[in-house]
Amino acid sequence: MPYQKLTGILSICRKAGKIVLGFDPVKEALEKKNVAGVLTTSDISPKTYKEVCYFCQKKNIFVCQVPLTMMQFGSAVGRKAAVAAVLDKGFFDRINELCAESKTIQPTID
Repeated sequence: MPYQKLTGILSICRKAGKIVLGFDPVKEALEKKNVAGVLTTSDISPKTYKEVCYFCQKKNIFVCQVPLTMMQFGSAVGRKAAVAAVLDKGFFDRINELCAESKTIQPTID
């Protein structure tokens, strides 16, 4: 998967105001907003990843692990973060497609 495609869509998503960055803001968004899906970086800590999956599973929200580090993700969205909630289904679907192409998608719902 071309790195530029993924970082480009993340950048557009951020400019459109359709992404929430950081663990606590994502947790809050899961409670208060219509979240299309949650993204995690490839270098997220196992403990944080487990907690993200737990909160997302309670709300029936999918988690997609993107093939980017926190620094690469931060470059695309303007702030370093390991967790992000995407508020637009179209953006999340496209990111999900790009991740599936590289076989890194991690759905949490069985």
